[in-house]
Amino acid sequence: MAKLVGVYAASHAPLIVRGWKDVSAANKDSLTRSMTELGGRIKAAKPDVLIEIAPDHWVNFFINNLPSICVGMGEEHDGPAEPWMKDCPYKKIKGHPRLAHHIVETALERDFEPSMSHHLTLDHGFCIPLWRGGLDPLPPIVPIIFNDLEPPYPTVRRCLQWGTMLAEAVRTYPEDIRVALLATGGLSHSIGEPTMGWIDEDFDHACIEHFEDGDDRRLAAFLTDALPRTGNGAHEIRDWVVAHAAAGSKGFELIDYFPSPETLVGAGFASWKLASA
Repeated sequence: MAKLVGVYAASHAPLIVRGWKDVSAANKDSLTRSMTELGGRIKAAKPDVLIEIAPDHWVNFFINNLPSICVGMGEEHDGPAEPWMKDCPYKKIKGHPRLAHHIVETALERDFEPSMSHHLTLDHGFCIPLWRGGLDPLPPIVPIIFNDLEPPYPTVRRCLQWGTMLAEAVRTYPEDIRVALLATGGLSHSIGEPTMGWIDEDFDHACIEHFEDGDDRRLAAFLTDALPRTGNGAHEIRDWVVAHAAAGSKGFELIDYFPSPETLVGAGFASWKLASA
């Protein structure tokens, strides 16, 4: 049977690549150190497959066709389409259709109704943490897109349920493989709105405290109340919530957090200690 061997989360700010030359030396050092540490932890877990949860930044979907959650089931996916990601080494990204199919089957059996795609383009949200974390070669990726960009969003409660279901899907997958999960996005940021560039450090620290606390009800109540009042980019915290629940809502370990105004985000990186790993 498959085994979940690691759960991780990371920010994926575009300016980590697109505006890197304008980032201060101190900020570059903090970002590089955190992403290298994250990548090292993923590599140390030796996953045969990586489930990755991230939003789609209008590359695969738009408001005329916007699934809440979409599982990538293909043998292969395209690397990032953004011109400023041209140096990213991941031009084609191998999938794992058997595990993806099992995830979808498990989801349907548990009364979830995901969308499916047999070929996705994995944008900067998927690829920056992998690239800057030094994952080369990549393990096969099962991408799962969560709508974190445009309301209505999946509820925080549903994200917790998805994480629990994903852990079950890994446990019940019949092949003897090692599976890790990486969630990307967040923490607070504000894009294309009057508060553009605002980093809500109070929100970010409260999120971290709730992940450390491990009480799902308090986490859901906090985020449901706080997300409408902070920057729009903070909705990507839903991906971290999925990872948190997949880890059993315990064992959260912050790698680092710091406001990164030059990349417009509260930059966060984390992993979860798994009892079974």
